[in-house]
Amino acid sequence: MLLTTKKLAFLGVLLAVTVTLIILSGVFEFNTLFLLSAASFGVGIALRECGIRIGFGFYIAAIFLSFILAPNKLYCITFGVMGLFLVIEDIAFVKLTYVKWKKNRSKIFWLVKYIAFNLMFLPIMIFMPKLIYPGEINKGFLIVIFLVGQIVLFIYDMAHDYFQKHIWGKLRGKLQL
Repeated sequence: MLLTTKKLAFLGVLLAVTVTLIILSGVFEFNTLFLLSAASFGVGIALRECGIRIGFGFYIAAIFLSFILAPNKLYCITFGVMGLFLVIEDIAFVKLTYVKWKKNRSKIFWLVKYIAFNLMFLPIMIFMPKLIYPGEINKGFLIVIFLVGQIVLFIYDMAHDYFQKHIWGKLRGKLQL
């Protein structure tokens, strides 16, 4: 897929906004997850507008620039996981469109999302629990963290879907992409 100069310029501006949101997540500590989620939505926009290959390149560029420019590298990793989830989700969506039978497609799509999330979340929760919660963590609290993570995934995914359908859908028409 060839990029037009209009899309290339758009991706450059989107990359600047995405990296700025990552940097701001370190400045405004009380809004970290919100700003990192908003930054990862930039990856979703790039995937939607330019396809998986160019969207993945955008994702790699955002991670690379954020590691160079952002003072808090842990937030870059968090953004990387959120963006990777969106890349996997988009790949699964495209692959499931080729499936002939349509009966359980949405259930399989949700299953793929939860498996992808848990393949990233469980190793962090087990091997690096201090990244999630700084205090003492016992096995019962790990179960609570796991359940809260599933709820957070659901909320994040619903917010991303709402953003793509309603907010980006309206903005896209005004930008004439």
